[in-house]
Amino acid sequence: MELAIVIAVVVVALGFDYTNGFHDAANAIATSVSTRALTPRVALVLAAVMNFVGALLGQEVAHTVSDTLKFTTGEDAKHALLIVLAGLLGAIAWNLITWYFGLPSSSSHALIGGLVGAALAAGPDFAAVQWSTILDKVVIPMVLSPLFGFAAAFLVMLSIMWIFRRRNPHKVYRGFRMMQTLSAAALALGHGLQDAQKTMGVIFLALLATDHVSEGDPLPLWVVIAAASAISLGTYSGGWRIMRTLGRRIIHLDPARGFSAETVGAAVLYTTAFAFKAPISTTHTITSAVMGAGATKRFSAVRWGVARTIVAAWVLTFPMAGLAAAAAYFVLRVAVPI
Repeated sequence: MELAIVIAVVVVALGFDYTNGFHDAANAIATSVSTRALTPRVALVLAAVMNFVGALLGQEVAHTVSDTLKFTTGEDAKHALLIVLAGLLGAIAWNLITWYFGLPSSSSHALIGGLVGAALAAGPDFAAVQWSTILDKVVIPMVLSPLFGFAAAFLVMLSIMWIFRRRNPHKVYRGFRMMQTLSAAALALGHGLQDAQKTMGVIFLALLATDHVSEGDPLPLWVVIAAASAISLGTYSGGWRIMRTLGRRIIHLDPARGFSAETVGAAVLYTTAFAFKAPISTTHTITSAVMGAGATKRFSAVRWGVARTIVAAWVLTFPMAGLAAAAAYFVLRVAVPI
């Protein structure tokens, strides 16, 4: 029975990774597609390849995710696995709901919220939520990364406007349209670096609960390859609903602003992954960067009504994924004999 639950956890985790890919595919390519720097199909192929490569570049974020819970179940590994499985199901449920409505919410925070919700539903006798890790590595970066993304993209775009103020706008836009291939690739690499590692961390948590690995061990190679492949395939399948929201409904971007948003977004993803080991949201980062770059036209150019709806989805993600995971946990307790 324990082996069957481990296999179920791995399969569901890779399913979450796949939904993460098609849910967040728009993050890396929406701006390039909306400015016609890349065609949708070419952009998806580029994003899928770079997602795979990015997933192979580090393990810091994965270990942070696995540190969010400590199991107190003793030898009852099956119960720990049910908590992980319920957390994944809650995150998948919220991903599908926000995908259906075209809202670019955070798969990262859905996953953390799901794990926390399942752990709280199980109670302290089975799992302890590491609130200090969540505060330092999740909540604070969750708040600061969008603010920094907005401000940095605003300043980068102002610098571009000043540097190229006497150049022919059509030639400038043509140059930035070509540069967007690089910035979109860099952002997709950062997405793989951040988001694929979160799934690796959850699988590692399940393996840790069943003593297949020990704390501090490197991730098994099969876990890395499987997670990288799942997010890459999910990305290739596309996320057209969210792409429309991010690429056009917030603001109509030109190539220079698209390049600014993507470059800043990629820089934030790399810095938080390598320097702070923080699992931040690719969605929050690029969306705020799009708003910041767009605000250089004029603040009224940003459709703040759409932005408010997106922010509401951000705020709701953690608790709603947690509630869905708690419900999944109670169903699993009844359905699975342990």
